[in-house]
Amino acid sequence: MSSQVFEQSIQIQASPTVVDYCITDRTLMHQWLNPALRCEPIGEWDVCVGSRSRFILNIPLWQPSLNCMIAQREPGLIVWEFQGFFQGCDRWDCQPDGNQTRLVNRFEFEIPNPVVAWGFNLFAATWTQKDMQGQLRRLKQIAEQINPNLAQG
Repeated sequence: MSSQVFEQSIQIQASPTVVDYCITDRTLMHQWLNPALRCEPIGEWDVCVGSRSRFILNIPLWQPSLNCMIAQREPGLIVWEFQGFFQGCDRWDCQPDGNQTRLVNRFEFEIPNPVVAWGFNLFAATWTQKDMQGQLRRLKQIAEQINPNLAQG
């Protein structure tokens, strides 16, 4: 079993505070996530270390899910660790860059089941990387249109 890393980044014309808000506000999250993916809290929605949620992939006849826990959190950084058909973490890092933010999304994972790993690498690896790029583009669009005052609360 070997670890895989997919890393994408994008420049956003918004402050790290606004970008962080777009990542962690559940309503906004569902605007930039792939429409086939949804995030449900386990308990109340929260983005503090130890908070749990479940990401569910809506595909016909099967809805695989990843149980996640926030492993690291500080302003401009959130890391979800997950267990399920993937094991690993999804890191979102808002790096200040002048009056912009460089958002880096690093998806690092292992797939314990060799059959699932084979299927993922054959059918879904390229799609996953393209989907990550699409999510970053949608997040950028939302962050650049949001009122900075919304992210202060």
